[in-house]
Amino acid sequence: MKILQRVARLVSHNFWWKILALAIATLIWALVASEPELSTFVTARLEYKNLPEDLELSSEAVTQIVLELRGPAGELRGLGDGGQHPGAILDMSNAAPGERTFPIGVANVRLSRGVHLVRSIPSQVRIAFERRLERSVPVVVRFRGDARGGYRVASAAADPAQLAILGPQSHVARVNSVLTDPVDISSLTTIGSFQVNAFAGDPFVRFRSTSAVTVTVTVTKVKE
Repeated sequence: MKILQRVARLVSHNFWWKILALAIATLIWALVASEPELSTFVTARLEYKNLPEDLELSSEAVTQIVLELRGPAGELRGLGDGGQHPGAILDMSNAAPGERTFPIGVANVRLSRGVHLVRSIPSQVRIAFERRLERSVPVVVRFRGDARGGYRVASAAADPAQLAILGPQSHVARVNSVLTDPVDISSLTTIGSFQVNAFAGDPFVRFRSTSAVTVTVTVTKVKE
């Protein structure tokens, strides 16, 4: 008897507010249920997570895919327009050196409620992985133009003389030196100091910290 009384009190407490909430919920459901179901294509970001610390992607990165989606018209209209942006997330926790194929499907595509994935274009991506390699390589100074008439370059030095680079093992192994931006010595008559950046020449190779170097150039007058 006490249980029935308790249930009755729960039902009667804020009774009219509960009726109003039920009516609003029913109205929203009716509006959503009556919406036409449409299909569309959207461009989505391709993201990844859990890449092992010692691995590098060594193939061209796929950054976007096309998703064919189906769902209520209102939900589809809100995609990417201040609402949720669809995207696919690849879990790379089991990646190892070599090539691996990742399927793109409902398991790794993030969508708003009520929207369903029909297909992804492409439906899978293949990514190559390599071990990360870090090494130091010499900095080679480049010049733009020639020393003015009657002068010659006596010395040119970069500070630091070497820079640390890192990236996929095979790419880093092919880089034997990095080149500075061209240093203009056409108006130099004594010693000049120039702040420039070095360039590795391989898009998969990056500098560990900075690419900035200071180039000091000394020119002397040619003896007649």
